[in-house]
Amino acid sequence: MLRNRIIRAGCFEGMSQGGMVTPELIEHHRRVAAGGVAMTTLSYCAVSADGRAFGHELWMRPEIVPGLRKLVRAVHGEGAAACIQLGHCGYFSAPSVIGRRPLGPSARFCLYRLSRSAEMTHADIRKKIGDFVRAASLAREAGFDAIEIHAGHGYLLSQFISPRTNHRRDEYGGTLANRLRMACEVIWEVRAEVGPGFPLIVKMNVSDGMRGGLELGEAVIAAREFASAGASALVPSCGFTSKTPLFMLRGKRPLAQMLRLEKRPLKKLGLALFGCTAVAQYPFKPLFLLEEARRIKEAVNIPVGYVGGVLNLSHMQSLLAQGFAFVQIGRATIRDPEFVLRLRRGEIEESDCDQCNRCVAAINVGAVTCFRETSNSKPKEEG
Repeated sequence: MLRNRIIRAGCFEGMSQGGMVTPELIEHHRRVAAGGVAMTTLSYCAVSADGRAFGHELWMRPEIVPGLRKLVRAVHGEGAAACIQLGHCGYFSAPSVIGRRPLGPSARFCLYRLSRSAEMTHADIRKKIGDFVRAASLAREAGFDAIEIHAGHGYLLSQFISPRTNHRRDEYGGTLANRLRMACEVIWEVRAEVGPGFPLIVKMNVSDGMRGGLELGEAVIAAREFASAGASALVPSCGFTSKTPLFMLRGKRPLAQMLRLEKRPLKKLGLALFGCTAVAQYPFKPLFLLEEARRIKEAVNIPVGYVGGVLNLSHMQSLLAQGFAFVQIGRATIRDPEFVLRLRRGEIEESDCDQCNRCVAAINVGAVTCFRETSNSKPKEEG
């Protein structure tokens, strides 16, 4: 039983050097748990070594289970539950990290990595499905209270679903039913592994945010299929990490911060010359995915959570009153790990995160952190 219905969303922490659970990662989630959320989500744990974007990203294997148990115990000690987000980067996995050519639903050049993926064979697909199942089994062994399968944001399962990145002509490509096949097989087989009562959340896209990508009409159908395959709950989100990364966040484009932090000369030059084109900016507004999330909620008979532009207690109360089962928040807890607790105590009225997204720029090279001057003792007053 969760103590409330506010969940820390999966936000890449950048604290898993060598692919291991570090004391910094444990402390990060302990602080968020102590800050009042009902459950915190350990983010972007790759199901296999070839699914990583960074060297300081977790990938699931028996060696990290003891560290994961420590993290879960620390979170439980603060009265919160622990969830782990499982995924695979697919065609935008980093060749320099994984030591091989990335895999994807179709052969595709990735400008984000300056690499070309190999089209997955049927054997590759079966192996990756098996990797999701093994990762889920280890997650449960480590004591996690829930698993979130990442089928959005342009990760591998999302790449199969999107018509923009899936050009296959077999049973895993073409029609929407075929493009959904791998994600549904993952959900179905993970459900069989963890059992009927274990909470299995699926994060999905309502829109890829790019021409030729997934749109809401197909996302509604996808939501129904995920529910039928065994999902306990859905979290509608949006965006494609390798193409429209800020579409899922909205707000300011942190190019100056990205340039300062980038150490690789070629990438730094590319950002300087093409950053404004390659990293599009999208205006922020509160609850920016509300209409799309409502459509998903109306289409299924399982719980649906809300994520996207939640700033204050009024937003949370309104979303729950509208029938959303829970609310996920991200940047507000990076800004202030005690955000939920301070709202409950009446110490603040809303988050003073200004959606500068400099915290996003930091994760490429190190730990996620808020770069704004501390002023969270007061409610937000500036625009």
